[in-house]
Amino acid sequence: MCEGHNLPERMRRIHNYIRALHCPTRWDIIDCIGTGQKSSKEIFEELGLGEAGMTFAGLYYHLSALKGAGIIEVASFRETKGAIPEKVWRLKTTKIVIDLLKKDE
Repeated sequence: MCEGHNLPERMRRIHNYIRALHCPTRWDIIDCIGTGQKSSKEIFEELGLGEAGMTFAGLYYHLSALKGAGIIEVASFRETKGAIPEKVWRLKTTKIVIDLLKKDE
């Protein structure tokens, strides 16, 4: 009965937020971006993720989870010396509101 497969929409949204926010690294990313915009490289360097043993792939794993939950979004792309433009991130929302009352879905 409590399986995640057939949850009503309101429960699915809450479930996605909880999955995205369970990790302290993701809260650090949110705080790092703040009210501005930060590139992936800026986030990686400002949080000292390389010194902590994380790779860029690890950072993108966390960014992807936050993006999938609708917490962050790509604000723009920044040209780099290489061929691939760098993503610049911003918060998509600063508040999460949970309506506990059932509404027509």
